[in-house]
Amino acid sequence: MSSLPPKARAPSLTGRMLRRVLLPLALTWLAGTAVAVAVASHFTEQAFDRSLLDDAYAVSANVEAGERDIQLRLTPREVTSVLFDQSETMFFAVLRPDGSLLAGHAGLQAPQPEAGARYRFSDIHYQGHPLRAVALHHDEPNAFRVVIAQTTRARSALVERLLAYSLAPQLVLLVLLALWLWRRIEGELRPLGELRQTLDRRAAHDLAPVPVARSSRELERLGDTLNALFERLGHSVRAQREFAGNVAHELRTPLAGIRALADYGLVQQAPAVWREQLQQIAASQARASRLVDQLLGLALADEGRTALQREPLRLDMLVEEAVLRHLARADAQGVDLGALGLDAPVTVQANVALVEGILDNLIDNALRYGGRTITIEVAGHTLSVADNGPGIAPEVQRALMARWSQGPEGQKLGQGAGLGLAIVARYAALLDAGLRFEKASEAGGLRVSVAFGAAPPASALLQASAG
Repeated sequence: MSSLPPKARAPSLTGRMLRRVLLPLALTWLAGTAVAVAVASHFTEQAFDRSLLDDAYAVSANVEAGERDIQLRLTPREVTSVLFDQSETMFFAVLRPDGSLLAGHAGLQAPQPEAGARYRFSDIHYQGHPLRAVALHHDEPNAFRVVIAQTTRARSALVERLLAYSLAPQLVLLVLLALWLWRRIEGELRPLGELRQTLDRRAAHDLAPVPVARSSRELERLGDTLNALFERLGHSVRAQREFAGNVAHELRTPLAGIRALADYGLVQQAPAVWREQLQQIAASQARASRLVDQLLGLALADEGRTALQREPLRLDMLVEEAVLRHLARADAQGVDLGALGLDAPVTVQANVALVEGILDNLIDNALRYGGRTITIEVAGHTLSVADNGPGIAPEVQRALMARWSQGPEGQKLGQGAGLGLAIVARYAALLDAGLRFEKASEAGGLRVSVAFGAAPPASALLQASAG
């Protein structure tokens, strides 16, 4: 058998949050540092260039114009003193109008200033060195040009120091921020880890609410959602256990009776006895089947709390269909089954399965324990099932809405399991409908009324009528 490949490990939430926060922040800081260094470098270049221009003015101030020519009044030693720089190598040249060298370094040339400008800065190469140069032009009375150039080691070193001194604190601050964020994020996520450990240690049957740390709104919502899920699961598990227990308890007797009838029939030889036993077995099976349906109805009612869907329903049409379903049984028992108030459409906001369950159980109870007349009436949003039977005393009406509770007539007849009205009460509660017991008339009888909520909007009414 081939083994499954190992599952890839998901990244840590702490690590993901740190990356999501620190990466944009680091990029922003680096961009800010680059802008700051560029601005500082620009103004530094301007300061160096201004110093270079001052040197050019100092040299040009010592150029004297004669009658035929111009001359430099500074000796080489004096020029060295004027252009002294501790860190850079300086070069200069004083050029006549024709470009010939008056004094200085031969071959030192720089671009001339543009028209209307007295000086111009430029980057040049001289004797294999990259230099920063300035050309200063004098027009009157005798034109000449002064070129001053220097190496750029100090400029480059200053820019490097600016970059280093800018980046180093930024990196230190970024590391400190990462450590602080890591500690804070771990602290904020610690309740989530505690919640996970609590769920890991919990037994499968334990659906009690988990303690929720109110450290953040998101964690509080997660805990509340988990507890709501546990509550729904617990309700479902209790309903399933109750259903299983009810089925085991209530079916034991009818199944034992069916087995006894079958055993008795097997030892008999007369076909008439077989037929009689088979009829009794069929009747017992029908009662057991009805009991299972009622138990399933109660279980579905419990499940319906979380999955109930309501829609516009034609109450008059559902009543008409219920009458047709039970008409054959009513005729066989000699019961007059009819309906009133079906001449006009009546629409309610409800669930079709629950409304049909209410109708079926009320009609079934009336056929079992009522009189010879059963009337289903629709008046507004109220559904009523009335009979002319013995009725139910007010003091036992509430008890009959509990499971396994039977009135005197049910106990006398030995029919049913005491679930019919419990199902009706549960369905009515799920539909937010009012359930009421009262006398059908002055002569007696029983009227069970279920009042549904207000009518749905007009658009829903039109849609339901069109359907």
